[in-house]
Amino acid sequence: MTDTYRHQGQRRALVRALRARGIHDERVLAALGAVPRHLFFDPAFEAHAYQDKAFPIGEGQTISQPYTVAYQTQLLGVQPTDHVLEVGTGSGYQCAVLRRLTPHLDSIECSEVLFARTRQRLAAMGIVGAAGAGLHCGDGSVGLPARAPFDGILVTAGAPGLPPALLRQLRVGGRLVIPVGDARTQRMVRVTREGPAAYVREEFEVFRFVPLRGAGGWRS
Repeated sequence: MTDTYRHQGQRRALVRALRARGIHDERVLAALGAVPRHLFFDPAFEAHAYQDKAFPIGEGQTISQPYTVAYQTQLLGVQPTDHVLEVGTGSGYQCAVLRRLTPHLDSIECSEVLFARTRQRLAAMGIVGAAGAGLHCGDGSVGLPARAPFDGILVTAGAPGLPPALLRQLRVGGRLVIPVGDARTQRMVRVTREGPAAYVREEFEVFRFVPLRGAGGWRS
């Protein structure tokens, strides 16, 4: 696993492009500038790694485009002491970015194939230990009750609505960032829990994600 001067230069150019598109959180930009995105690609497709676009990773899923990763992460507002849950580990790229912002991260993936592949990759990169602590395989649409409550929950797949289980697992003051809509396009939503039964919903830009599968997502 090599990270050359060329790769580092490509990341600097990517960060400049993200800043020009409105990403202003310097911690988020530094995280994207530090994570070698090309290591999440098959070597045959490395030329696509630093283009600002999504790319298929198999099992009907994609690695999100860098702008989307930066946008969601900025909305989440991660602090170093926050306990964060990522729903949809996928390739592990978003997970690696979040780990740059807080060591208190859990990530859950529904695909056993992707889970096994990504756990091995993240361990080889030193992002998680050899045992894959913090990585879980299961239905992320129902969250991770045994590890709740969370200061932040970030969902990397499009949902038909707000999964009730994820709302319940937010700490008071915690934020849920999730794309909500139909199977074609979704609007990015941030929900902040302000009390035991009080939530504030904000809506942002329109995106296109793969469907969130499971009991709290799309069932078919």
